[in-house]
Amino acid sequence: MQVRDLSVLMSVILIVAMLIIPFPPWLLSVLIIINIALALMVLLTAMNMKEALEFSIFPSLILLMTLFRLGLNVSTTRSILSEGEAGKVVETFGSFVTGGNVIVGLVVFLILIIIQFIVITKGSERVSEVAARFTLDAMPGKQMSIDADLNAGMISEHEARERREKISRESDFYGSMDGASKFVKGDAIAGIIITLINLLFGVVIGMMQLGLPFAEAAMKYSTLTVGDGIVSQIPALLISTATGIVVTRAASDGNIGKDITSQLFAYPKMLYVTGGTIILLGLLTPIGLVLTLPIGGLMIFGGYTIAKTPQPDKEQLLEMEEEVETDEMKSPESVVNLLNVDPIEFEFGYGLIPLADTNQGGDLLDRIVMIRRQLAIELGLVIPVVRIRDNIQLQPNEYRLKIKGNEMARGELLLDHYLAMSPGIEDDSIEGIDTIEPSFGLPAKWITDEMKEQAEIFGYTVVDPPSVVSTHITEVIKSNAHELLGRQETKQLIDHVKESYPILVEEVTPNPLSVGEVQKVLAKLLRENVSIRNLPVIFETLADFAKSTSDTDLLTEYARQALARQITNQFSHQGDSIKVVTLSGKVEKLVAEGVQQTEHGNYLSMDPDVSQNILESIASQVEQLSLMEQTPIVLCSPAVRMYVRQLTERYFPQIPILSYNELEANAEVQSVGVVNID
Repeated sequence: MQVRDLSVLMSVILIVAMLIIPFPPWLLSVLIIINIALALMVLLTAMNMKEALEFSIFPSLILLMTLFRLGLNVSTTRSILSEGEAGKVVETFGSFVTGGNVIVGLVVFLILIIIQFIVITKGSERVSEVAARFTLDAMPGKQMSIDADLNAGMISEHEARERREKISRESDFYGSMDGASKFVKGDAIAGIIITLINLLFGVVIGMMQLGLPFAEAAMKYSTLTVGDGIVSQIPALLISTATGIVVTRAASDGNIGKDITSQLFAYPKMLYVTGGTIILLGLLTPIGLVLTLPIGGLMIFGGYTIAKTPQPDKEQLLEMEEEVETDEMKSPESVVNLLNVDPIEFEFGYGLIPLADTNQGGDLLDRIVMIRRQLAIELGLVIPVVRIRDNIQLQPNEYRLKIKGNEMARGELLLDHYLAMSPGIEDDSIEGIDTIEPSFGLPAKWITDEMKEQAEIFGYTVVDPPSVVSTHITEVIKSNAHELLGRQETKQLIDHVKESYPILVEEVTPNPLSVGEVQKVLAKLLRENVSIRNLPVIFETLADFAKSTSDTDLLTEYARQALARQITNQFSHQGDSIKVVTLSGKVEKLVAEGVQQTEHGNYLSMDPDVSQNILESIASQVEQLSLMEQTPIVLCSPAVRMYVRQLTERYFPQIPILSYNELEANAEVQSVGVVNID
C-alpha cells in the first residue's frame, strides 16, 4: 500500500479518534490550522478546474472535510467545557475578533452563519438539485447524439466509449453533489447548535463548578465559544464557496480566473461608462471626488488599455483556421488520409436529407444503430460504423450503399409516399407509381397517404420510406457480411473469445491455424448466411480437426456440422417440417467424380453439358417451390455439399445447400422434389 493511501486511511482513523479521545489543546491548534489549509486548498482547486469532472472526488471530499470539522468541534467543545481552554488558535480568534467586546464577536459569528447557511449553502443546494435532474434527463439525448456521430463516422468506437463513460460519470457526479450539499447544510446547522451548547453550558460550569462570577464566566466562555465558532465556520465557508463554484461551473477551456477576466472585460467601452458613472457619483453627492475619482479613473484607464490591445476578431480567426486547413491539405500526410476507404458508406441525394436530419424528424441514424445491434445478434459479427453523407452527384431521391468503396446497392425513395407490396392479387383501385421493392425485388407501388388505408384493407403490405431503406441496408450488409470480416476484425473476435475461453483459443491459434485461416473459415460460414455468434463451438471444432488438416473448406464443413442445431433451427419455423429438394444418387455420383484434387485444394471440374443439365433441374425444382410459396433448400450428402455449393453459387446464391449431417436427427425433413438428369 502506498504512503498516500495509508495517509488517507490514517486521517479517517484520526477523525474517529477525535470523537472519542480527548486531545491536548496544542494538538487541537495544529489540527485547526490544517483544517483551514485544506479548506483553502479545496477552494483554489475548484477555482482552477476547467470542468466539474476534473474534481470528481469532491462529493466524497466534502463528507470527509465535514466529518473532520465536526470532530474538531466535538474535541474543542470537550476541551472548553472540561478545561476552560481550547488551544492558542481558538483563544486568539476569540479575543482578536471580539476586540474585548463579546457581543461584537457573537454578531460577527452570526453573520458568518447567515452568509453560509442562507446565501451560499442554500443556493448551492438548489443548483445541485437542478443540475442532477437536468443531467439525468439529458442522458438519453446525449447517448443518441453519440450514436449518431458514431454512425456518421465523425467519431471512432473508442471516442464514443469515452464520451459515454463521461456522460455516466457526469450523472453520478451531479447526483452525488446533490447529496453532498446536504452535508454542508447540516454542518451549518450543527455549528449553530454547538455554539449555543458551548455558551450555555460554559457559563453554567464556570459558575457552579469553578465558582466564577456570572460576568467573568460569561466573558471567558463567550470568548472561547466565539473563537471556536469562527475557526470552524471559516473553513466551512470556504468549502461552501467551493461547492457553489463546482456546481455552477460550466465546462470551458480555461479556469474560473481566466474566464472571469476574459468575459467580464470583453467589452472595454463598458469600463468607460462604469468609470464615468463612479466619477459623477462623487461630483453629485457628498461622497466627494477624493474617493470616486481614483477608482473611476482607474476603470477608464483599464478600458483604454484593453481597447488598445489588438484582439483577433472572428473573421481573422476564421482566416487563421482556413490557413491551417490549407496547410494541412498541402502536407504529405493529408494525401495518405485520402487513401482510406470506409467499410460501409450510405450516400443519398439532397431530396433525402430529411431521412437523416433529426431536426426534420429523420430517424435514419437511430435505425442504423438498431441494424448494427440486430446483425451483431444474428450474425455474430460487429458491423463497422456506417458513414452517412449526402452526394449531389446522385438524383434527389436516389441513394446507394457502398461496401469497401464498391457500390453494392442502389434505390430510389419518395418521402411523401408509402411503398405498397401486393399480396399476389392486384387491385386496380389501388393507384400508384409502379416500382420494384429494393430488398427482395418484389413488384410494388408508391402510393399516397390517402391511399394507404385502402391498400391495407386489400391486404397490401404498406411500408414507410425509412423502413424501406433500413430493410434494404440490412439485407445488403447481411448478404455481404463475409466481405466485412478481415483479419483485424477476426483478431478482435478471437480476443473476445479468449477472455472467456483462453485455453480453447490457445489450441487453435496461432498454431495450428493462423488468424488468416480462421478468418477464411468464418468468412465461408458468413457467405452462406450461417451465424458465427457461437464462436466457442466453432473453435472447439477447429481445435479438434485443425491438427489433421489445414484445408479451410474442409474445416468449414466440420464447423457447419458442429452447428447442426443452429442450422436446423434456422430453417425450421415453429416446429414445421423442413421441405427440401434432394439430389438423386446419379447426380451425387457425377459431382463426386468431377472433384479434382490438387496441392492447392480440391475443386469441381465437370463436363459443361452435365453441369448445365444439373442447374436446369435445380432451377425447375426451385421454380415449383416458389409457386408453392416455399423457401427452396437443396439437401445432399456431406461428401459433395461444398462442391454442389460451388456449382450453384453463381446462379443461385440465395439457395441454401445443406448436408444430412447439418440437420439434427430429430428434425422432420420432407422431400418435395428430386434433382435428376437424363
